[in-house]
Amino acid sequence: MASVLAGQRGTIKDFPSFNAEADAKELNNAIKGFGTNEKVLIDIITKRSNSQRQLICRAYEKAYKRTLIDDLDGDLSGELKKIMIGLVMSPAAFDAKQIRDAIKGVGTKESTLIEIFASRNNKQIKDLIQAYQKEYQESLADNLSSDVSGDFLRALLILLQAKRDESVNINDHQAKSDAQALYNAGEKRWGTDEDKFFTILLERNIPNLRKTFEEYKIISNKTIEESIKGEFSSDIEDLLLAVVACIRNTPAFFAGRLHKSIKGAGTNESTLTRVMVSRSEIDLLDIRTEYKKLYGHSLHSAIKSDTSGDYEEALLKICGGED
Repeated sequence: MASVLAGQRGTIKDFPSFNAEADAKELNNAIKGFGTNEKVLIDIITKRSNSQRQLICRAYEKAYKRTLIDDLDGDLSGELKKIMIGLVMSPAAFDAKQIRDAIKGVGTKESTLIEIFASRNNKQIKDLIQAYQKEYQESLADNLSSDVSGDFLRALLILLQAKRDESVNINDHQAKSDAQALYNAGEKRWGTDEDKFFTILLERNIPNLRKTFEEYKIISNKTIEESIKGEFSSDIEDLLLAVVACIRNTPAFFAGRLHKSIKGAGTNESTLTRVMVSRSEIDLLDIRTEYKKLYGHSLHSAIKSDTSGDYEEALLKICGGED
């Protein structure tokens, strides 16, 4: 949601002296030899930017009349396969697949929907809608509508309109009146005016909302998070809390997602893979900083102690170093 341009705070940058044809050839040799050479695949795919990977995909298809994604799919397995294919897809196609998997499997994975919709900017959401339509020949809004309902659906459909004001001006008067409106819509009345919360939290610009949250604390003696927890429940509560977390500090939000996916019994590989792939060229450096600050150890060391084999190798390459 922060208007950071891709590449500024990412761990993966354009590879110097890049040659798409040479990379395509090396990848093909690694796949088609006797047994797959995973090391070569990891080395090339994690060290090229996404725009370079798209050029490799084109060169690969031209040279071998097959897609790189199909060959990786047929040749790799498990978590390594998912992370390699994820890196080779365009960011919008990757998001679209994550959402498709979240709504089309058995039971909806609301936390995936929440993570993606709470954190993407207007352009990313518009690109995601297009990629979804292109890949699945179905409308994302229609698919969401048949899979989730109530306030959660209403809020997702507002986010899907990609209407957030992305200017950076702070208007003190607006911040104060929005804080008062939020207070009137929740704490001050019996029942909640959900629409007021949605309009303000899902459409106002980020710097102004940070100011609104300060004003809200003064008016109500509560944080906006405390009020959301009191006024909402279930998935819509989780979504609004994620939106607020991203408004306050997007990298810290993702550090929390990563920590949750790593700690405890068993690793949540799908979250770990999704966050590492989707933030690798946006703000993974900042996520690493927040991770260390919040949890007292580096993301690098957490990945090392919790994963193994080629999957670990690929994650560490994306992570890009010890803090």
